[in-house]
Amino acid sequence: MDLFSLKDKTALITGSSEGIGFALANGLAEAGARIIINGRDKEKLSSAARKLEEKHAVVDQLAFDVTDYHQVQEKIDNYHKNNSQIDILINNAGMQHRGPLEDFPPEMFEKLMQTNVSSIFNVGQAVARHMIKRGNGKVINIASVQTMLARPGIAPYTTTKGAVANITKGMATDWAGKGLQINAIAPGYFETKLTAALVADPEFSAWLEKRTPAGRWGKVEELVGVCVFLSSAASSFVNGQTIFVDGGITASL
Repeated sequence: MDLFSLKDKTALITGSSEGIGFALANGLAEAGARIIINGRDKEKLSSAARKLEEKHAVVDQLAFDVTDYHQVQEKIDNYHKNNSQIDILINNAGMQHRGPLEDFPPEMFEKLMQTNVSSIFNVGQAVARHMIKRGNGKVINIASVQTMLARPGIAPYTTTKGAVANITKGMATDWAGKGLQINAIAPGYFETKLTAALVADPEFSAWLEKRTPAGRWGKVEELVGVCVFLSSAASSFVNGQTIFVDGGITASL
């Protein structure tokens, strides 16, 4: 359907050399988009690009640190000057650090805030400035089931993901009138590198499967549909929303 087509669109996905970011890059490419993959590790980026190109995706690589405001601005401005415009931004870069709140290292709290929240401001502002000039664009921020719920040992991470939902609302409030749609996707528990320790824990997996109405872990490919929807013309009047893709965990006690 043309309504969901991303043909002739260019999408930047931060933190996309693996995991959820790579799955979203692959899914948007299948919908017709030109893909810009991002990360700090150039070797990982090159490997990810080859995998995407094997599936006939058109891929650019843009290596930068999403937490470095000035580096982000320079890289985004240079891309627009020397390449195509960025029509879609997926703010996916993120990290996790677990530990009891009473002993949580303050430097790790700051690192979580910079990686999970400041990065959205940094890249979002840099890309939106160009979108605003054109009067159109899509920004999708990756939140989490922890945007709504808390679990022991990850209070700082929960803090950052709550902030993702609110910066999404703020971006929509400021930029919807300028032609942009800004929304968030909140994944539940998916099998990724970030959750590998939990997946490998039989007790936790058993608890999760019982706690989740769908009765299982999610697969990263199951995030693609909502991402394509929010990236396409089909969501032209959807703004400031956080859509949970979680097997029903936030809907059930």
